[in-house]
Amino acid sequence: MRQASNTSTREAPVKRFVFVLLDDFTMLCFASAVESLRIANRMSGKPLYSWSLVGEGGEEVRCSAGTVFRVDGDLAEVGRDDVILVCGGIDVQAASSKRVLNWLRREARRGPVIGGLCTAGFTLAKAGLLDGKRATIHWENQDSFAEEFEEVELTKSVFVMDGNRITTAGGTASIDLMLKIIADDHGEQLANLVADQLIYTSIRTDQDTQRLSVPTRIGVRHPKLSKVIQMMEQNIEEPISPSVLAKDVGMSTRQLERLFRRYLNRSPKRYYMELRLQKARNLLLQTDMSVINVALACGFASPSHFSKCYRAHYDTTPYRERGTQAARLSI
Repeated sequence: MRQASNTSTREAPVKRFVFVLLDDFTMLCFASAVESLRIANRMSGKPLYSWSLVGEGGEEVRCSAGTVFRVDGDLAEVGRDDVILVCGGIDVQAASSKRVLNWLRREARRGPVIGGLCTAGFTLAKAGLLDGKRATIHWENQDSFAEEFEEVELTKSVFVMDGNRITTAGGTASIDLMLKIIADDHGEQLANLVADQLIYTSIRTDQDTQRLSVPTRIGVRHPKLSKVIQMMEQNIEEPISPSVLAKDVGMSTRQLERLFRRYLNRSPKRYYMELRLQKARNLLLQTDMSVINVALACGFASPSHFSKCYRAHYDTTPYRERGTQAARLSI
């Protein structure tokens, strides 16, 4: 087993990470981060990093998979050189309590690096720590985040480091972030050794986007079809007509219709509608936007038309969906 040379890490101070576990946090984003630090210590042959787990109440926190973690302590003052990483997951709005937000604001005034893993970018933004900053969040939460935090420059990157603020898209993005931190602290050789130990062969940077390409997602490699779908995804609030979409890729409306029927077994209009309804559902479940504003944000001219389309697709109304979400968050 190879170890990193001690030349670049001699007498390096131990960097401490404070992981803040929110209720229903995603285990993968947390485990990916802490395992990267553990392996860095092992491969260097010395304690380069240390970490502690904290949570509101200071006793136990349950992750989204149901496993209960016993934390080291409650939310308390941390050192200025410590790195605070908040771990989020499902129902992050409910998990971002007033006490957590106030604690983050208080700690931020002392100047440490503060990051949000997975959906915890929402928590940082709610605390006002991302105002004027570039940030990212899991793709499923992008729509609701963009609607609520207009002062944050949201990106689709795997992770973002902007000054003393860090955000990740979730999942294995924590590995990419930690490899970047390890490389900055102790050199790329050690970071590569950590990646090898993790069997992590495709290291991503902050320039990589989190979602698969359109051809990979739809399982079809047709350049014109991919281009049209990309245009649809980028124009939800003000939908583009099929005739304009067809013209922009150099084909007739009839040809575009046949293309969608052949590869996706639905019309362009139907596919576009499904994209808009999917965004609407995300907004209903993840924000407190009114049903009327959700309808407008997804390109529907009237609430009645929106409700009719939503019911036909999801077999429930937007108002009932919102009521279900409110009940779930109140539990």
